[in-house]
Amino acid sequence: MKINEIRQLTREEITQRLTEAQIEVQNLRFQLATHQLDNQVKVRLARRNVARLTTIIHEYELGIKTPVEKSKQ
Repeated sequence: MKINEIRQLTREEITQRLTEAQIEVQNLRFQLATHQLDNQVKVRLARRNVARLTTIIHEYELGIKTPVEKSKQ
C-alpha cells in the first residue's frame, strides 16, 4: 500500500489496517521459521507496510498532518 493511499483513509481504517498488517508479519515470520515461506521478500514488504501505517498515525498524533474526515451520507 502506498503512502498516498494510506493518507486517504480515516484514522479508524488506518488503525484496522495496522492490526491486520501486524498479524500478517507475525504469520509470515512463523512461516519463515518453519521453512514454509517461498518468497522471503514478503516479510520485508509487510514490515515496511507496518512502518508506513505507524508513521502516518504518529504524524496525526504530533499534529504534523490532519486525518481525513469522511462524511457519512
